[in-house]
Amino acid sequence: MALDFLAGCAGGVAGVLVGHPFDTVKALPSVAKCNFVADARKPHLGALVRLQVQSAEQPQYRGTLHCFQTIIKQESVLGLYKGLGSPLMGLTFINALVFGVQGNTLRVLGHDSPLHQFVAGAAAGAIQCVICCPMELAKTRLQLQAAGPARAYKGSLDCLAQIYRREGLRGINRGMASTLLRETPSFGVYFLTYDVLTRALRCEPADRLLVPKLLLAGGTAGMASWLSTYPVDVVKSRLQADGVRGAPRYRGLLDCARQSYEAEGWRVFTRGLGSTLLRAFPVNAATFATVTAVLSYARGGEAQPEPRPALAQPSGL
Repeated sequence: MALDFLAGCAGGVAGVLVGHPFDTVKALPSVAKCNFVADARKPHLGALVRLQVQSAEQPQYRGTLHCFQTIIKQESVLGLYKGLGSPLMGLTFINALVFGVQGNTLRVLGHDSPLHQFVAGAAAGAIQCVICCPMELAKTRLQLQAAGPARAYKGSLDCLAQIYRREGLRGINRGMASTLLRETPSFGVYFLTYDVLTRALRCEPADRLLVPKLLLAGGTAGMASWLSTYPVDVVKSRLQADGVRGAPRYRGLLDCARQSYEAEGWRVFTRGLGSTLLRAFPVNAATFATVTAVLSYARGGEAQPEPRPALAQPSGL
């Protein structure tokens, strides 16, 4: 049990290191309508987040690749890792909750089946939102702040402390409803897809292709989980970025979704999806490869990895 937890944490760290640059790119297009226009002179947004939040009228980035190129040119490779401390900070706790809740739920349900995998995964996804929501709030705010002396936050903890002083617990948990709507079904889909694929691929301990099969199953499951709830993630990003520059625009989850749709149409809910899917596969592949290596090393090179998911954040994913 402890070994699985340690291997999962190591795999989670690897997943965050591989996926964070993609997450940075995702964020720009979705905060787009949160009452600010991206300024090319202040290249301070992360790529996925930057893509999700940039202005529709005056877009700063033409796409995922251009966003990556711009960030590296203006901020160096380190610019892709802005806000990294926040996901790493919550990684241990998130993995503990995910593995603990998922495993115990399966035992309570009595036996392993695709349906029980979904239920156990959904339960784990819901519980870990307690940590995931504040963590992603801090990451989004750090990715959106200005560079240099004008930056408002020194790091993840300072960001959360300032939000708490200004807005209390409600501010810390901004976007909790949308996070729950995203994480609960997405973790269920993740575990279900992984279970179905490992069964279909016949992942047996003696199989020479076990590791590639696990990587394929994990990466594909990660992509499926994101496809199942991505529109909710766009709304969550906008809610958590709302008010960063200018007065708050949205009154809540439904109001944010309504205003976004009325202003930009249904395509707004797919902004940054390409970057997210590009991120999902290698993140989960890296996670499983690391888990395999840790388990093999810890057991003297004789251990075979258990065909079950180890993730830092399917959301993450």
